Amino acid sequence: MATDTPSGQVSDLDWLLSGLVQRVPYTRSAVLLSADGLVKSLHGMDADSADHMAALAAGLYSLGRSAGARFGDNGEVRQVVVELDSTLLFVATAGSGTCLAVLAGRNADAAVLGYEMTMLVKSVRPYLMTPTRQAAGVPGASGL
Repeated sequence: MATDTPSGQVSDLDWLLSGLVQRVPYTRSAVLLSADGLVKSLHGMDADSADHMAALAAGLYSLGRSAGARFGDNGEVRQVVVELDSTLLFVATAGSGTCLAVLAGRNADAAVLGYEMTMLVKSVRPYLMTPTRQAAGVPGASGL
């Protein structure tokens, strides 16, 4: 699993995701990710699927930011929802540089799931922040 947090911190948040999935009927899995698509924590899917979900969710989040910049008076993204035939995918901002992606079955109550995601984020927002990564130095540049 790709991660940008030191060893030991990834699983520290798994219980939060597990609780969310268990509280909302028909919810299957959840991934906490950095806004650039690296898995921070997961519940209910294997590492390869979590990496794929993180990349997909980061892309959806980025599209939402672009829509906000162009059509929403530079408003922040609160949530992106994708409705498929048998699945709902929610991607929500979870803190500075962090997103929460949740997969649920079609029978899930979208309002309840959205509310529970919001409450989870509000209760632990300071712990969900992902610091901005520093740009990598260019090989051969002076001072490197």
